[in-house]
Amino acid sequence: MISSKQLMSGTLSLALVFVGVSLSRTGAATTPTPSVGVSLPIETVADYIHAVIEADRDVYTRHVVERMQSKGIVVASENWAEKNTLPLPAQFLLESGRLIAKKGIGIRYRLISLWPINKQNAAATEFEETGLGTFITQPNRPYVGFAEIGGGRYFQAIYPDLAVTQACIGCHNAHPNSPKRDFKLNEVMGGIVISIPLG
Repeated sequence: MISSKQLMSGTLSLALVFVGVSLSRTGAATTPTPSVGVSLPIETVADYIHAVIEADRDVYTRHVVERMQSKGIVVASENWAEKNTLPLPAQFLLESGRLIAKKGIGIRYRLISLWPINKQNAAATEFEETGLGTFITQPNRPYVGFAEIGGGRYFQAIYPDLAVTQACIGCHNAHPNSPKRDFKLNEVMGGIVISIPLG
């Protein structure tokens, strides 16, 4: 059985090889890009960030966690750091959110829910609570607004977080700390809140 550190290291090495091959084929590594002032609406920037987060977690869930578990190579567990297993998909997202926060660029993201297994993932503000509540009737649109956080002004967007695999549903419905145990496939389980600094 391979360790989660070996698996992550191998996955990262493979990704870097693909990026290098892609850049050398397109010439992007050798062709300078002219400096052009581009302005995008903040909602579009949030949509782009969310698309990357969602794609990364989906690939991790389906092609790493589910594949490794089905082959008996390594499992994902709640106490992954102590047990030398893979992080659960929700923990993968939270860990990547912690890493981006350490970069010092001001962008932050995290999972929140009206029914969190981990109390740290509960809605922390009225904005987050309202956003999660809107997903009950409007699960296809992000909830957006502006907030003062730590003395700075931020654009915030909350995107519905859906139960996309049976593994997600099984974990939440069976967990002893789960306040909701009847999730169904493609149902809203919570949200991903993205905060972007405005200067």
